[in-house]
Amino acid sequence: MQKVDPAEGHLPGRAIVALARHYPDGHQLAFHRHDRGQLIYGVSGVMEVGLADRLWLVPPQRALWMPPGLDHRLRARGQVELRTVFVHPEAIPSTYPNQPMAVNVSPLLRELLSRAVSIPAGYESQSRDGRIMDLILHEIMWAADQPFGLPMGRDPRLVRICSLILAEPGDGRGLAEWATEVGASSRTLARLFSAELGLSFGQWRQQARIFLALPRLAAGEAVTLVALDLGYETPAAFAAMFRRVMGCPPSRYLNLSGSA
Repeated sequence: MQKVDPAEGHLPGRAIVALARHYPDGHQLAFHRHDRGQLIYGVSGVMEVGLADRLWLVPPQRALWMPPGLDHRLRARGQVELRTVFVHPEAIPSTYPNQPMAVNVSPLLRELLSRAVSIPAGYESQSRDGRIMDLILHEIMWAADQPFGLPMGRDPRLVRICSLILAEPGDGRGLAEWATEVGASSRTLARLFSAELGLSFGQWRQQARIFLALPRLAAGEAVTLVALDLGYETPAAFAAMFRRVMGCPPSRYLNLSGSA
């Protein structure tokens, strides 16, 4: 496992540094960690960020704050145009969380990130460029209510069930059938889902289907096709669930993705 992303070795001594990266579909970075905090934002495409027991999707309307020192991996879902900001620990505001957190990307923050990657590495801290960098930290708005972090658990039986559902989200088997699959009682599995994931089996599967729908919708796939692949009998049933969880219908999400 890499202790520090190699890109970080090229960062200058400034407290806040922005970089632009392009990743082709499927490109992966193995587990690594940073000495600095990192804001991860994809102008296009969806970035998958994995921790030991949780997966995050970063669609174009959101960014992800990654605190210093946390092991994580990256995978591009679609062609990803990444904008990332590294923040020295001494410059991280005290109000920032010490765990990954989704960030709402406002129009102002999007423009600041676009400008930041063109700022020369040797900018003066008190210059206009320095103030733009500082403003990025003040424009971050947390999106704690959005389900972009998908817990995976640590118990091998949970990990197996979760991995199989992510591979085949249309699998409609109930908890009793999964219990037979992994050699445990349905009561034991229900307890594990609650204790390790903080969700019931049904709630987790619902979030997993949202998790898998986001990159496909962002890529412009038809809502009907996505809904049927995810195991919904009708697009209307999928749209109702999507609205309940995300606060907007899939069509609205498609429009947001296209304008990001």
